Amino acid sequence: MSRREIREQIFKILFRAEFYAREELEEQLDLSVGQMEASETDITYIKEKTEDICRHLDEIDEIINARAEKWKTGRMAKAELAIIRLAVYEMNYEEEMPVSVAINEAVELAKRYGDEHGPGFVNGILAKLV
Repeated sequence: MSRREIREQIFKILFRAEFYAREELEEQLDLSVGQMEASETDITYIKEKTEDICRHLDEIDEIINARAEKWKTGRMAKAELAIIRLAVYEMNYEEEMPVSVAINEAVELAKRYGDEHGPGFVNGILAKLV
């Protein structure tokens, strides 16, 4: 899988997790990766990164809420929120990930999975975090 495809799979898992209790993450993660056609290496990477994002979720949400005026995480659409969380994780916890790449990839995901205002919203929120 390409990095973009891996990122998309992680986004889908994060989005799906929004509809379940955090205690059910492991089960949802197993269901999600069980449906993927990917190498063991990619599946391991996807699982580890998703689990790490979820471990840092409270911190990630604090970062977002501190800068997102009038748009706290509780008010955001679930697709855009999952995209923003993934990008914030990449910007703050992955040293090898350039911030511009994280933002660009988030906007591309928002074009595919968000509503018509999603790309601009995601870009605007992430721009405030730089």
